[in-house]
Amino acid sequence: MATSSGTQAGPGRAEGLQEGRAHLRGADPVLAGLIAERPDFDPRRWRIELPPMDLFGALLFQVTGQQLSVAATRRALARIEARFGERLPTPAQVLDADPAQFRDAGLSWRKISTLRDLAQRMTDGRLDPDELATLTDDELIAALTQVPGIGPWTAQGALIIALDRDDVVLPGDLALRKAIRATYGLDHLPAEEEVLAIAEQWRPYRSLATAYLFSAAFNEVPDTAVRSEPSPGRPAKAGAEHLPEL
Repeated sequence: MATSSGTQAGPGRAEGLQEGRAHLRGADPVLAGLIAERPDFDPRRWRIELPPMDLFGALLFQVTGQQLSVAATRRALARIEARFGERLPTPAQVLDADPAQFRDAGLSWRKISTLRDLAQRMTDGRLDPDELATLTDDELIAALTQVPGIGPWTAQGALIIALDRDDVVLPGDLALRKAIRATYGLDHLPAEEEVLAIAEQWRPYRSLATAYLFSAAFNEVPDTAVRSEPSPGRPAKAGAEHLPEL
């Protein structure tokens, strides 16, 4: 399975980054200013701090981080790795492990249930990682959000982290919405529909545009913002907050 965590940018990747920047500068004058302020910004640099992740690992990371700060997410991830030989567990290892190991690492029983359900589907063939990687973004998000506890934000983050998809935006992410409000000088917090409308001009580089906006958000609140989790009484596919620190 394709993994993007910790990868280095080769000539093709660097050329694609230049093309993405050029498109965004021409399509959106607000983003053009943000890009000009960050000439050396690498949208993938933050992944070097993460362990290698396939799709299951990225989903485990996203689920672990729901309703936790970035720093707390990384601490929980380190505790999970310590229980599995300094690596993230495979789906089979999650199913074989005592659930209490994940509870001791700081995960709620709801998150543990989500991870075990996901692991079961990935081992019994209902969710085949190789087949999932061939799906379009929308098809993949639809397939993953069938798992209780995995909402659009969790799936969208996994697409960026594990599959390096270029055109992903997280409209329900609170940090992104706040960054858009500040960067675009809005007098209100944009709703998801407004985020999608603004992001339409970024296609097919919405992931890159999102990374620039997250960089602006985290420059102000680097480790304090809370990641997402469904609110009590709401469906498991409820909205989301933000990706790891950029």
